[in-house]
Amino acid sequence: MKRYAGLLRGINVGGHKKISMADLRKLVEGLGHEDVKTLLQSGNVVFGSDSPDQQALATQLEKAIEAELGMSVGCLVRDGADLSRIVAANPLGEIADNPSRHFVVFLSGEADPAKLAEVEAVAKPGERLAAGEREVHMWLPDGAADTKLTHLLFQKRLGVTVATARNWNTVTKLTTLLT
Repeated sequence: MKRYAGLLRGINVGGHKKISMADLRKLVEGLGHEDVKTLLQSGNVVFGSDSPDQQALATQLEKAIEAELGMSVGCLVRDGADLSRIVAANPLGEIADNPSRHFVVFLSGEADPAKLAEVEAVAKPGERLAAGEREVHMWLPDGAADTKLTHLLFQKRLGVTVATARNWNTVTKLTTLLT
């Protein structure tokens, strides 16, 4: 049984797409996954599964949320090795001194460096991006409220179907839950 983190995009933000964590746990358990736990109220679910296919698990979550809760929600799934790699490789560690302003944007595909440069051109002074494998580290020294670096911009410019961000505190907590 392998442990995974399911990352749901855009739930419980500003009163939109409300999903209780109890309902999310029940839904994931109903899919046959084990030892299901949620973290915070923003769409983070950790579970055990025999499936080795992260994309299939993400699709399964999306379809179940649509069928059972009537919402279209983009989902990504990452395993503990992937999250550990992201934490260990932290390319912004020297400048990102506030974990609530250091974000990891998880992507449904790889980030093309040329396209990422187009995204970075939209950044405000002081904001920084650094590409990983299927993620982009983002340093927002003034916080996320006024940035133009949104998940929709990442999806459109990078040509990925799902982009969802978590701050560094959440990334490290998820990593701990998976290891």
